[in-house]
Amino acid sequence: MTWALLTGAIFGTGIYLLVKIFVRPRANVRSTIARIDAARTGYTSAATASAAGERVLGGVDRAKDTLGRRLEAEAIARGWNFGRLRRDLAVMNQPFASMMATKVFFALGALIAIPFVLGLFGLVLGAYAPGIAPAVVTLAGAAFAFFLPDLALRQQAEIRRRDFRHVVGSFLDLVAMNLAGGRGLPEALMTASTIGDHWAMARIRQALANARLIGITPWDAMARLGEDLGVDELRDLASALALAGDEGAKIRASLLSRAASLRRKELADVEGKAGERSQSMLVAQLVMCAAFLLFLAYPAAAAILAN
Repeated sequence: MTWALLTGAIFGTGIYLLVKIFVRPRANVRSTIARIDAARTGYTSAATASAAGERVLGGVDRAKDTLGRRLEAEAIARGWNFGRLRRDLAVMNQPFASMMATKVFFALGALIAIPFVLGLFGLVLGAYAPGIAPAVVTLAGAAFAFFLPDLALRQQAEIRRRDFRHVVGSFLDLVAMNLAGGRGLPEALMTASTIGDHWAMARIRQALANARLIGITPWDAMARLGEDLGVDELRDLASALALAGDEGAKIRASLLSRAASLRRKELADVEGKAGERSQSMLVAQLVMCAAFLLFLAYPAAAAILAN
């Protein structure tokens, strides 16, 4: 009876989710704002967009692309922001639709693979899991598989953010040098962003160029970029630039001090990670020494206990 009730509940939940997916909700203020934000924060270079439009998709790729676009449209229509996920994807320059399709495919793969593996072990060992344990294990594995791409993406995004912070420190030095050369603040920001082809400098350059097109100030554009990428240092820099205005000497000193503080913070992070690795190596050496001493002492202890 319990197994039948659980199976019926899972089946009913699946039917309800399918109905919710295929029934488009009414447009409201929240969904409209989410759609505008998603369109604004999406970043795809022209070369990437051209390559994506020209490449021929296979069967699995076409199904993944269709599913991802459908899931993205449904999320936008319902006003689901996925703020942290979108910021990580923006840092990695990856599309939201592809990530959602990957998450669903991982979950479906776990739903198929885990019962198969459990059944195979049952046939080989001759012992099956009791009661609803297979269903619980399958659902837990599917949930873990659904969030597994998020964990990998978060680690990669943090590495890219550290790289971006390093570039921001160099960018501040370049802006201060241009200000010392007599340029105004907007011109100094744009000129400094044109030096170098690093991906972070390219993102800053694109944000400043877009600011000219849509008619906003450069610091507002940098604040938006910091918000989209989840880089707090860029938002703080935009706030300082907005407060500074046209006071060139004061903003030069502020930029130089911020660049120095970013480098000190980066150095402290590197030293902290080096200390953690040193502690890990020390623990590993202690374990190896304990195992070696146990290996040496075991024959003598066995001989004493035998006598």
